[in-house]
Amino acid sequence: MHSATLEDMRTTLRGPVIGPRDAEYDQARKIYNAMIDKRPAAIVRCADAADVMAAVTFVRDHGLELAVRGGGHSGPGLCLVDDGVTIELSPMRGVRVDPAAKTAQAGGGSQLGDLDHATHAFGLATPTGIISMTGVAGLTLGGGHGYLTRKYGLTADNLISADVVLADGSFVTANATEHPDLFWALRGGGGNFGITTSLTYRLHPVDTVGAGVTVWPVEHTREVLGWYREFLPHAPEDVYGFFTVFVVPPGPPFPEEIHRQKVCGIVWCHTGDPDRLDEALSVVQEPGPPAFHFAAQMPYVALQSMFDELIPTGYQWYWRGDFFDHIPDAALDIHLKYGENNPTQLSLMHLYPVDGAAHRVGPDDTAWSYRDAVWSGVFAGVDPDPANAGIIRQWCVGYQEELHPYSMGGSYVNFMGTGEGHERVRATYRDHYDRLARVKRTYDPDNLFHANQNIAPAQG
Repeated sequence: MHSATLEDMRTTLRGPVIGPRDAEYDQARKIYNAMIDKRPAAIVRCADAADVMAAVTFVRDHGLELAVRGGGHSGPGLCLVDDGVTIELSPMRGVRVDPAAKTAQAGGGSQLGDLDHATHAFGLATPTGIISMTGVAGLTLGGGHGYLTRKYGLTADNLISADVVLADGSFVTANATEHPDLFWALRGGGGNFGITTSLTYRLHPVDTVGAGVTVWPVEHTREVLGWYREFLPHAPEDVYGFFTVFVVPPGPPFPEEIHRQKVCGIVWCHTGDPDRLDEALSVVQEPGPPAFHFAAQMPYVALQSMFDELIPTGYQWYWRGDFFDHIPDAALDIHLKYGENNPTQLSLMHLYPVDGAAHRVGPDDTAWSYRDAVWSGVFAGVDPDPANAGIIRQWCVGYQEELHPYSMGGSYVNFMGTGEGHERVRATYRDHYDRLARVKRTYDPDNLFHANQNIAPAQG
């Protein structure tokens, strides 16, 4: 970018515009995934919706490349763009709760921890992810799932309104009655249609929950997962548990004798009667005695941030995902193989339940096209050392590709990795893709917002 263009941008916008020669530039371009090393020509920290409108107009009128950064948690680094402009929403970070209406409005730069903290004070919550540093906007636009999904649906199912800056720089509110086609697309269609400057959510009564972690030696993966695939879909919706293969971290609550051991396990969340937590999780003995089992009541916000210190910002990441409606016997052997060959202490696989309340939303009611999925799987190679980037990528890709024949074909869009190609995007949206392309043509006909898992505007 020419220096005069950068100065013009600074005079146009209220928030700071950070260029490559500024002292804070290298820090400003860091995101959650340290494997990403992109160098934008400018990073614009928008102060408010008016700033976003002005920034979009400036970028469009100058023919610049554009990316949008909410929480900076994008695995493939889609929130940065080389030699273009990243519109960053971090100054637009805050949550207002209406406890009478049981709603919360979150600024576009808010993180899950902001939303959980604000709503927990009123004994309320909405389904989100499991890492509190994740941006609420990106999570929601991709669909969003977590501990409350079986009981209360996806994050997008609980979105009731969104303020959006469009590609022409205009501002609209999208909900069930205003721009309903855009509202439909925002609930699962990713960042293709505009920049969400605020999002309003429906809240539910959630305060203290039962949390648990159960682990078995990795060589028991076949038996444990074989049991889990039958148990979980038929469990009460108050019982949530995601299956995982991982390496036990050295520290509490795990006893020293299993530190750094490769294991399979289940992370539990129980939203039912607190007095029935032990009864609800007594089933953990059925696949065989676990090596460790922990269960206790804790504030929901504590569960939501439980993994934050384990995998903080700044590590190497490579991830991919797939949806599954069943787990055949052949898949059990693959999970065992990759669990036993986990290359680093932080690499992992999670199978997140997306059934229960998420299945009661009509298949065409939102852009999320896998209402028949039972699990959303993620395969993530993770390590702090850049020298291990190739090893963790190879493990992740191999794991996902061997299991893919047993998948439903598409992936949760927020779990898609770099280099997966346009056919994977189409598979993710199934027969919703063409409708999304028509909405894209209406709201972003020139595909300004293409630094994402892109849906090209329909032709004609």
